[in-house]
Amino acid sequence: MSLILRLTGTGGAQLVPVFGCDCAACRRARQYPQHRRRPCSGVVSYNDAVTLLDAGIPDLMEHHPAGSFHQFLLTHYHMDHVQGLFPLRWGIDEPIPVYGPPDEEGCDDLFKHPGILDFSHTVEPFVVFDLQGLQVTPLPLIHSKLTFGYLLESAHSRVAWLTDTAGLPDKTLTFLRNNHPQVMVIDCSHEPRDETPRNHNDLNTIITIKAETGCPRVILTHISHRFDVWMMDNPLPEGIEAGFDGMEIMLD
Repeated sequence: MSLILRLTGTGGAQLVPVFGCDCAACRRARQYPQHRRRPCSGVVSYNDAVTLLDAGIPDLMEHHPAGSFHQFLLTHYHMDHVQGLFPLRWGIDEPIPVYGPPDEEGCDDLFKHPGILDFSHTVEPFVVFDLQGLQVTPLPLIHSKLTFGYLLESAHSRVAWLTDTAGLPDKTLTFLRNNHPQVMVIDCSHEPRDETPRNHNDLNTIITIKAETGCPRVILTHISHRFDVWMMDNPLPEGIEAGFDGMEIMLD
């Protein structure tokens, strides 16, 4: 059984193109839709089960109708990762499990008025749980709100989903070094900088993480328009590639 991860959004909260911006990347995205970036999100398919990674796409219901997926797996409760849940919760359907970190505040009134969403499935760091045969390990990240990445693991495949974060905690680095993901999808909002920015990685931080974990394939997501401009004139290092909306990663 193949593990398939599709990137449904590879942008940050600003998206690409950015409202009012006339930079080269935003002009390109307006002219060529394949260069647009929606809020960072993904879809994992394994063993006939479908899991939505984050829910930041506003018109999420149009892309994922009732019955087309089994659960949500949330990294954190910032608006650009959960805004698609607000209208969906008022649907008429069976309860939908929502797995995510034990954030007592959540986002706005989602917990107070959950509708068909079941937020009782809180997860703990490094405690493995099962989603229809897919083994999932929550990994602490470094962000302004409680945030988990995830190692998604089948019998023969391992892929790490690591957004949003600025660097990685030592325990998470050690875990990834010991568990050898074949692919790492990781936040990289910024071009190379002298110091890691607050909340999101720059390319220099990614290069260091790749070297420390030994991951052979690193795919960047949560990409800003400024980083897109930088990439228009600069190649990425070997083994590192920019994700794009609609990109599929298949692991046998």
